[in-house]
Amino acid sequence: MNRIRNRRVNGWMVVCFVLAFFSAGANGVTAAEGYKEVGGGVKYQAAGEYSLARLNKILTSELAEFSDFKIAFPEAKHAVTLYRVVYTSVVPELNNRPVTVSGLIAVPQNVAGTLPVVSYQHGTVFSRTEVPSFPEESAETRLMIANFAAQGYVVIAADYVGKGVSAENDAFVIKDATAQTCLDMVLSCRAVFSDLKITTGELFLSGWSQGAYNTMVFLRKLETLGMPVKASAMAATPNDVYLLVNRLMNVSSELDVQWVVGVICLLVNSYEHYYGLPGLSQAAIKPQYWQAARDLYVNKITWTQAAKLLPLKTRDLLQAEFVAGGSVVGNQFFRQLQANEAYCWRAKTPVRLYYGQIDEVIAPYIATLPMKYQETMAGASMNAVFAGEGANHRGAFLYGISDQKKWFDELRKEQEVPGGRPR
Repeated sequence: MNRIRNRRVNGWMVVCFVLAFFSAGANGVTAAEGYKEVGGGVKYQAAGEYSLARLNKILTSELAEFSDFKIAFPEAKHAVTLYRVVYTSVVPELNNRPVTVSGLIAVPQNVAGTLPVVSYQHGTVFSRTEVPSFPEESAETRLMIANFAAQGYVVIAADYVGKGVSAENDAFVIKDATAQTCLDMVLSCRAVFSDLKITTGELFLSGWSQGAYNTMVFLRKLETLGMPVKASAMAATPNDVYLLVNRLMNVSSELDVQWVVGVICLLVNSYEHYYGLPGLSQAAIKPQYWQAARDLYVNKITWTQAAKLLPLKTRDLLQAEFVAGGSVVGNQFFRQLQANEAYCWRAKTPVRLYYGQIDEVIAPYIATLPMKYQETMAGASMNAVFAGEGANHRGAFLYGISDQKKWFDELRKEQEVPGGRPR
């Protein structure tokens, strides 16, 4: 009972903090107080706007702060209005338990007609608030807004279970919960669009890193339901998490960065909770690191604090017997990782898979796995796209959102006849 009561109190504290953030504003983003209910457990709130000047700052000086990868984006054409949406989803892994989650909608101003929609799935973050509904804390979200919404696309982005206003534990790489949350975001946004009198058209998908994995499993769910997607693009995709974890445990690379150890802490603790594997984290993580790993997962400490307490390499974090079990699928954790592959179905939607040669996390062979698989299955084209010289993890993201914007534009033009009307 105390655990349930504490969870409710903590959830209320998170909601209050989020409301305070959007009411007070942050770096130019302000919001009207309160939410508007639009039915079906969906509500939304105005969250300010990004002016042309602000958007162009994102595309220049803030881009330079994000990465030294050499790339340039077109200047913003439209100011952007921001909305925060709160909706209900369910967690299939927990017997479809209802959860409250949140996300962001970014709408270009002064654009008439039918607007294309990009559903963006964000990458791994260690705090609850480095997510789309807190755009000032999420550089990748701001770059998506500046590159897509400022050019005439509506951008929608789910925070995921355990992020944003969600009081749940982080559902990190939890396959069905992730796909369901992203699906319910799309469906919830339809109610908001209707209320705002916005007409939307074709749906595109985009994601980076963990968000690229999420995009792939989301795409599979949409195709299973017969919901059309015009095209999908993923940068630095961990298509096979089982393979990735074994690579990190068994094949150390000079490119490896310490925050990947934090990712393993999230993964192990998340699977312990959502797949009902009590004791997994203690069996996996060496005793001297267990508490720091747990505190990072439940947001008691930041990554900066955790980094001082955790080792530099994944293999040094984990117990020897646990590492040995990975190559032979020696326990339920590794069997679940295998079951959670993201790409083994016959796809219908064209996909571009962006990868960097010096990616610190996702090796090119993991990022491009679906290409040959789809060729073998006679599925849709999933083309691997090299992000260029010097492309690391962030470079793959930046090259990817630049190239996919051009690709999405081309696909949209193919559907038009003279006069700008759809075929």
